[in-house]
Amino acid sequence: MTNIILCGGSGSRLFPLSRKLMPKQFIKFFDNKSFFQLTLERNLQCAEKTLVVLNTEQYFLALDQVAEIDKKCNFLLEPLAKNTAPAIALACLTLPLDEIVLVTPSDHLIKDVKAYQEAVSKAQTFAKEGFLVTFGIIPQYPETGFGYIKMGENFQVESFYEKPNLSQAQEYCQSKNFLWNAGIFCFKVETLLQEMQKYCPEILSKSQKALETAKREENLIRIDFDSMKEIEEQSIDYAVMEKSKICKVIPSQMSWSDVGSFDALYQELEKDEQGNAILAHCMSLDSHHNLIISHNQNKLISLVGMQDCIVIDTGDALIVSKRGQSQRIKEIVKALGDNEICKTHLTTHRPWGTYTILEDSQGYKLKKIVVKPGKRLSLQKHFHRNEHWIVVSGTATVRVGDETKLVRPNESTYIKMGEVHRLSNEGKIPVVLIEAQVGEYTQEDDIIRFNDDFGRE
Repeated sequence: MTNIILCGGSGSRLFPLSRKLMPKQFIKFFDNKSFFQLTLERNLQCAEKTLVVLNTEQYFLALDQVAEIDKKCNFLLEPLAKNTAPAIALACLTLPLDEIVLVTPSDHLIKDVKAYQEAVSKAQTFAKEGFLVTFGIIPQYPETGFGYIKMGENFQVESFYEKPNLSQAQEYCQSKNFLWNAGIFCFKVETLLQEMQKYCPEILSKSQKALETAKREENLIRIDFDSMKEIEEQSIDYAVMEKSKICKVIPSQMSWSDVGSFDALYQELEKDEQGNAILAHCMSLDSHHNLIISHNQNKLISLVGMQDCIVIDTGDALIVSKRGQSQRIKEIVKALGDNEICKTHLTTHRPWGTYTILEDSQGYKLKKIVVKPGKRLSLQKHFHRNEHWIVVSGTATVRVGDETKLVRPNESTYIKMGEVHRLSNEGKIPVVLIEAQVGEYTQEDDIIRFNDDFGRE
């Protein structure tokens, strides 16, 4: 069996922790492991192979996290997010027709692994018999943030229901036939492709065409941007599952949560004696049942007389909310639109290392750059800024124009606007440097790449 892990979620309700280049599935909330890593580990006992489908921009972040748990994976990279139907179609089209696949989100929390494995085993049996199988969670309370599945006799799916209002959710919860839709699936590749041909042939045919033009490397498939753009955006539920007549559902109690909001995250984290869940340097006085998270462990957060609040501090963004209202954070993200703050944190991960913005003002920007041993940045130039590099530790190999030189700790170099340059780390320890950009425009899109080790344009 192959585990197809879908990494396309943006987690906008967990902003500002979750952003485009660091979505919630890669944030380490539990035992210094991310949801993505927990998903990988959970399915080691269920599936022999793993295929991860994710956005091109998150590939190297995922690669690092896979390496941390010493797991081998294949990757399929999408240049555009088109929802779950195209992602699953593309993944299945790379596999043998008789392969059983377990399709799982990458950002869910499942605490009862034994119950999960039992559900997967039952699903495999139905999948081998030619059914499309989905997983349902036995409701613990009337939840309005989840979709529901109505189960008939012999585990047959009668219908799917969108997120209900409170009165509907209360009715569903009282009935033994309604389950939360977990977004987990199991089926034979051939069965899924036959049903897609029947109910969404356009998505299937354009996915096939996209794979014909895809770039293939060892353990990696890159889908072409123009081909991906042609595929309709659609969920697998709407495209296939809600229409198919061969759907089964496996009911389970596996301590499942999609951790789709800070309210849900609060429920899953450990609490102190006052009921506070704290991942920060924090002091509280007469404060109860709060969620406090801060990226800066040197920054003291103090609470006085606070009840049922959420405080999230990431350095460049601060969210304060009442518990029970955190679902509305996605409205803030929507209002921000294409603002750069929705894309990345102050620290951004790149395939060669990281950079951290120390200060960003009109006319200049200061960064801390860390380059991993054996890695190098692209050969590039900028039209609107000059750059000063000051090495703090390690030894940098710097190319500026036709000249290449070593820059050691407490030494610096200067790159004029328009000069072709490259920074490499040929040593065995990370290179740490401070970069000062000076110019009228210092945004990240002022870059022309001539050569790149990681296939970026």
